[in-house]
Amino acid sequence: MKLGSLKSPHSRDGELCVVSKDLKTAVKATQIAPNLREALEHWKDKESALQKLYTDLNAGTAKDSFLVNESEFHSAMPRTWLFADGSAFIHHIKLVRMARKAPLPETLETVPLMYQGECGQFLAPTEDIPQRDFSHGTDFEGEVGVITDFVPMGITPEEALKKIRLLVLINDVSLRGLIPEELAQGFGFFQSKPASALSPFTVTPDELGTSYQNGRINLPLTVNYNGEFFGKANAGAMHFHFGQLIAHAAKTRNLAAGSIIGSGTVSNDVQGAGSSCLAEKRMIEQIETGSIKTPFMKAGDTIEMEMLDEKGHSIFGRIFQKVKAV
Repeated sequence: MKLGSLKSPHSRDGELCVVSKDLKTAVKATQIAPNLREALEHWKDKESALQKLYTDLNAGTAKDSFLVNESEFHSAMPRTWLFADGSAFIHHIKLVRMARKAPLPETLETVPLMYQGECGQFLAPTEDIPQRDFSHGTDFEGEVGVITDFVPMGITPEEALKKIRLLVLINDVSLRGLIPEELAQGFGFFQSKPASALSPFTVTPDELGTSYQNGRINLPLTVNYNGEFFGKANAGAMHFHFGQLIAHAAKTRNLAAGSIIGSGTVSNDVQGAGSSCLAEKRMIEQIETGSIKTPFMKAGDTIEMEMLDEKGHSIFGRIFQKVKAV
């Protein structure tokens, strides 16, 4: 099943829509739940009705269906209760730590890194990324993520996998110039992590077939920067799977239904795979040539993220954003 949130002048949560498998048509599902956040809060009661509507839409029998225009859709979930972003790709951790001359954590391979990001507002997937000071070092981060059902405190990683309801793409916007000073204060990210964006559509795990296994999406994330290839790292290279990330987030608290858990920047130590963020590419340049050539984002720069299935079809729709000076 594929779901989205149509932009609405009446609700910051948008209007819940069921979207066809090929992403070409959609139908409002507000008679089932007004928005995706509320559908997730009552998932047990809403799932079957949403699934039936999805079946009808794909069969061409859904009443009042319409053609999809991705610019009319918000992030799949425009706002929620929690966005907890992990860093499950160890290759990325090593490179960015090297970039800021920071030591690797002793628990690198045993305890996930995680921070709590902005969740009260996500940028739409075609919305400009606002930047008021370019010394802040604007960067994109291509990630995959999951949206959960209610998760009880103390859950095991194995049980946490059963709480995954939906999958999504994330552009986790980062301000690299602010990160070192914030971390040096010993209290974590805040100003360096502004609003991020989600893909326009979110999908249930069964939509990925065998490409989703053991809490990992085993497909490449295509990243194009200013219209040119930037990266195609495989998201299946996560060291920690999503069950482990969810359990880490829920160690001392319940997670509300609709919580989003991010994978961190998709990263592979594979020749030709490229990168999913500028910080990683800059560090590779430093290692290979002794100097950094790639600047951080400037006004007018564009970033595009998309994941295709094994037949080359878009799964989540496209994130396409431009940086705008404000």
